[in-house]
Amino acid sequence: MPATDTPPLRAAHPSHDRQALIRQARQAWLDGDASPRQSLGQAPIESWITRSWQRCLADGLRPHHSVEFGPVSAGTQRQLAEDNRDLIQAARPVLAQLSRAIAGTRYFSLLTNAQGLVVDVHGPIDPQQPAATTIARVGVDLSERHVGTTAIGAALNELQPVWLHQGEHFFDQNAVYSCAGAPLIGPEGQCVGMLDLTGVEVPERPELRHLVTRAARHIENALVLQSPWHILLRLNWPGAPMPEGPAADAEGLLCLDAEGTVLACNPAGRQMLPRPLLRPGSRLHADDLFALPWGMLVDHARRQAPPLDVPLWSGLRLQALARLRSVTPRAAPPARHEGNTAPARPLRDLETALIRQAVDEARGNVAEAAQRLGISRATVYRKLGQKTRPAMD
Repeated sequence: MPATDTPPLRAAHPSHDRQALIRQARQAWLDGDASPRQSLGQAPIESWITRSWQRCLADGLRPHHSVEFGPVSAGTQRQLAEDNRDLIQAARPVLAQLSRAIAGTRYFSLLTNAQGLVVDVHGPIDPQQPAATTIARVGVDLSERHVGTTAIGAALNELQPVWLHQGEHFFDQNAVYSCAGAPLIGPEGQCVGMLDLTGVEVPERPELRHLVTRAARHIENALVLQSPWHILLRLNWPGAPMPEGPAADAEGLLCLDAEGTVLACNPAGRQMLPRPLLRPGSRLHADDLFALPWGMLVDHARRQAPPLDVPLWSGLRLQALARLRSVTPRAAPPARHEGNTAPARPLRDLETALIRQAVDEARGNVAEAAQRLGISRATVYRKLGQKTRPAMD
């Protein structure tokens, strides 16, 4: 049976049986007592764990080796805090919420950078427990090359959420730990760190993988929102609820500057859009992603309109809610004095307003709006695309 078929067995075995099977797998993979393939059918070891074990062995590490956690200077800690300021700022509120979910479990949270160096710690750390105090320090190196197979190293190498319990760690010394981890993908699509929940000599809690994954999504969204965006697009598939307020976990976030250039996008948004975003050194415009004029999105954001259906060049449609970073309230019209008449609104502005209203009533369906108005879709795009600022400005 291939390694990819083994994960369902993890939930099927009682705790004592699973520990015995993990020991059997360690003997097969790490001690060479048996062929690894012969033991895969019985051991509940996921393929990413055995890949990590093999990397450790290839680097010359051995399970019985000692892992040393040396002191970290105050200068190094300050530098790490400065270099990862945006990540720490985005994660702090999420770590505080996590502490409520894991209260009473004796787990705590660690935040690392992309190299596996701890940049923040949150939660109760027992000062009488050296296994906790040695790793729960800013600046400690918890990368795979230093501490072997852990949730930290595995999440950074595999770029997927993981759960690791006791003997699944590579080094014998680390068998006291149980941990869940999830990578953190930054606004430009690169891994910027990982979030970890660790306990020392605690019961197995595989459900923490779901919790840490959800928390990672919130941190990724906070990182995106830290960009200097002018317009924020919240994206989802048509029919999905999109109320005002914080974005849901499944929503895409796309940040644009005042010219329509893409600044940042969260992982959900990258999965919805039909082309790679933000390659190093590249510039991507909203017109490259959406099959409607950039001016229509600007106008939608200025009017704080309800979500509209946005066509993609692939033929698919997304639901989009566009919002400005700050909306300047409309100025009150000047008082009208007897004998004075307000200036007439230009005819072209009235025409544009009627077209906008028809598009809104059709929930962004330009073809339907054009049919109602008795004009072509090209005319709708031209009339709305030629003005990127509303008439009041």
